[in-house]
Amino acid sequence: MSWTSRPARTTRALLAVAGATALAAGLAACGGDSLEKSGGGGGSAKPGQGSLVIGSASFTESKLLAEIYAGLLKDAGYSTRIKTVDARELYEPALEKGQIDVVPEYAATLAEFLNKKQNGKDAAPVASADADATVKALRKLAEPRGLKVLDPGRAVDQNAFAVSRDFAAKHDLKTLSDLGKSKQKIKLAAGDECAQRPFCQPGLEKTYGIDVTGIDPLEVGSTQAKQAVKDGKDQMVLTTTTDATLEQFGLVLLEDDKKLQNADNVLPVVNAEKAGSQKIADALGKLSRVLTTADLTELNKKVDAERLKPADVAARYLKDKGLLTK
Repeated sequence: MSWTSRPARTTRALLAVAGATALAAGLAACGGDSLEKSGGGGGSAKPGQGSLVIGSASFTESKLLAEIYAGLLKDAGYSTRIKTVDARELYEPALEKGQIDVVPEYAATLAEFLNKKQNGKDAAPVASADADATVKALRKLAEPRGLKVLDPGRAVDQNAFAVSRDFAAKHDLKTLSDLGKSKQKIKLAAGDECAQRPFCQPGLEKTYGIDVTGIDPLEVGSTQAKQAVKDGKDQMVLTTTTDATLEQFGLVLLEDDKKLQNADNVLPVVNAEKAGSQKIADALGKLSRVLTTADLTELNKKVDAERLKPADVAARYLKDKGLLTK
């Protein structure tokens, strides 16, 4: 999949939170009773009790998760509709206001988003590689805003680094520690902000001793970035753990064995007043108990590589996993 079509995801993976100007714009855009101008799809809603709006960001994985949520909630007796919104700066305020009832989220990234929103852009980080501690910090920030953070699952989508299969074989690389020990000079295909981000170039150098000689500013996980590594122009690319197209480029992920990246476990976040019931938590919890990172990667692949519709892929997953009662 091409990250050039996934601006919300780029925000999630590297920036975590935009500046005050973007946030103000997001709040203004969400000021009315409707988010229709942000786009939407999937299902139909019936007015009144039992109708839920599921928010989705505009990248494949979020759309897939929203469709799966819709299937689970429909099975539990709710009518649903999916509202696709471009970025967290738009959908998070809408979730607080109850214009959106449920969204699929990522623990560490949302924790830092709310942390910066609450405490300013220079606030000390609250997320870490410890999933339990990160979710605890997230809940502490979310609850005063009327948000309820449901239990996370095993599926994680976080920053990851990939090299060519040939490069890995030549230098016997399986982990980022292996790469540091190899003393290879690495030109990294990533966003240009990677040079300053603690989980990118500075973290690779400090945590793993990797010799990053420069950043090739080809964006995060873009087709151009992966092609540059395939062609040998660059030695490594910044992508994510659920990138479904690495195999097409002959690339393999190196394990983050020292836990440089934060715990971005997938979890549902709901408006506590409108969707905070145990019935909803139980319905969505079915997914959290079975979904894995490998599952997410395969689901993304079916949409981005095989060109299947997210709704169809979600329906098949729910059936195959036996998550529906009807």
